[in-house]
Amino acid sequence: MQDELKKQVEEFTNELNEISPSFCVAKWKQVTMHLQNGHTHSCHHPATHHVSIEELKRNKTALHNSDYKKEQRKLMLEGKRPEECDYCWRIEDAGETSDRVFKSADKYWARPYINEVLSKSWDENIDPSYVEVSFGNVCNFKCSYCAPHISSQWMEEIERYGPYPTSEKFNNLNWLKGQNALPIPNKDENPYVDAFWEWFPDMYKNLKYFRITGGEPLLNKNTFKLLDYIIENPNPNLEVAINTNMNPPRELLETFLEKVNIILNENKLKRIKIFTSAEAYGKQAEYIRHGMHYFQWLNNIRHALSKNEKLEFTVMCTYNLLSIPSYKLMLEDLTKIILEYRTTTNKRILVDNHYLRFPEHQTAFIMDQDHLHYIEEQIAYMEANIDNYVFNEIELEKLKRIYTLVKEGIDANLLVKHRKDFIKFVDEHDKRRGTNFVKTFPEYAELYKTWSEF
Repeated sequence: MQDELKKQVEEFTNELNEISPSFCVAKWKQVTMHLQNGHTHSCHHPATHHVSIEELKRNKTALHNSDYKKEQRKLMLEGKRPEECDYCWRIEDAGETSDRVFKSADKYWARPYINEVLSKSWDENIDPSYVEVSFGNVCNFKCSYCAPHISSQWMEEIERYGPYPTSEKFNNLNWLKGQNALPIPNKDENPYVDAFWEWFPDMYKNLKYFRITGGEPLLNKNTFKLLDYIIENPNPNLEVAINTNMNPPRELLETFLEKVNIILNENKLKRIKIFTSAEAYGKQAEYIRHGMHYFQWLNNIRHALSKNEKLEFTVMCTYNLLSIPSYKLMLEDLTKIILEYRTTTNKRILVDNHYLRFPEHQTAFIMDQDHLHYIEEQIAYMEANIDNYVFNEIELEKLKRIYTLVKEGIDANLLVKHRKDFIKFVDEHDKRRGTNFVKTFPEYAELYKTWSEF
C-alpha cells in the first residue's frame, strides 16, 4: 500500500513539475480571508498580506485576487519560487513531499481546476473553489504560539502587560500596526465582513469547500448566520468545515450541534466536518493551549460523534517543542475514540500533523537531539496502528517529515538565540498566567536548567 501511494505521489509531482517546478494550484483556487483585519493568503503556510479598502472597492474579489497574490502566481508560472512559500521549499529540499503536491492533488477542489488555471493570464481574477474565512478574533483561548489579531484573550494580555521579553518582542502590537494587522474590535462595524456577505451569495454557488476559522467561531454570530444560510439554501456540491476548540460554553456547543444535525440529516450539504486542535496530553496540552480543558475537550468530541454518525473530525496538530514529550499519549487517547466511534467505512477522526514555524522560539527544531526518541516512539505508535486503520499512511508521512526536519536541525547561532528566547518566554508565561513550566514539563527540567545558563 505504501509503495503504491509513493508511486502515485511521484507521478503527480512529475505532472506538476512539467507545468512548473514551483506551480501550486492553491495559489489560484484556495484562499483564507481574515476579515478582522483585511488580511489574506493563499493557504496557511505563507504569511498574510493586507488588502486595503481602496483595493477592495476596485476589485470586489480582492480578498482572494489581490495584486500581491497575482504577482506570486506569475512567479510560479515562470518556475520561480515565491519566498512566502518557504514551508514547502524546505520540505522539498529535504527530499520529502510538500503540501504543494498534496494540496494540488486534491481531486475535489484543486486537481480538476488545473486546466482552468492555466487557461487564464496570471493577472486575471479567478473564483476560489476552497475558501477559509475568519470572521473575528474573539476567543476564549490564548495558545502559546498564537497572536492578538487571532485571539482576543491574547490582545487583552498584551494590552495589559506588553509584549513578551524575547529578542523579537513576541506579540508586540507595534509589529501588528506596522503590518496593518490590528483587528477591528468585534463591537465595531467591519467593512471586510460587510464585503464578504455582499460577495458570498455569488461565491457560494461555485464553492467546493468552505471553512470557518477563528478566533473561536462558536463565539461569533456570523458562524451561526452562515449555518442558517446553508439550511435555507442547500448546496449538495459543497463541503463545509468549521474550526472550533471544542471548549465553548455548553449552550453554544449544543446550539451548534443542533444546526449541524439539521444540515446532515436533511442533506443540505455534501459533507460537514469539524476541525479541532491539540498538540499534547493533559496539563501539557493545557499549557500550550491556555484556556483548554483537555479531558472536557475529549468528552465534547465523543458527545458530538454520538449525536450524528455522519459527523467527522480532524484533529489539527501544530507540532512544536512542547508537543514532544506527551504527543504519543494524546495519540493513544484519540485511538480510543476512533475505535469507539468509527464505522465500517469511516474512522471519523483524522490527525493532521504540521510543524510550527512561528514563533521560532517554540519550534520543534530547537530541541536537543537526545530527545529525538520521543518522536521515534510516536512514529512507531502510528506505524503499529495503520493495519487496524486507526491511522493512515498520509498521517504517518506528515509526522515522519517533521522528524526529518527536526533531526536536520538549524544553524548553531540561531539555535542559541531561539533557546534563550524560549526560556524568556516560559518564564514570562509562568509569571503572567500562574503556570509552572518545569512542573508541567518534568521531561524538560534539565533542558530548562541548561538553556537558562546561555
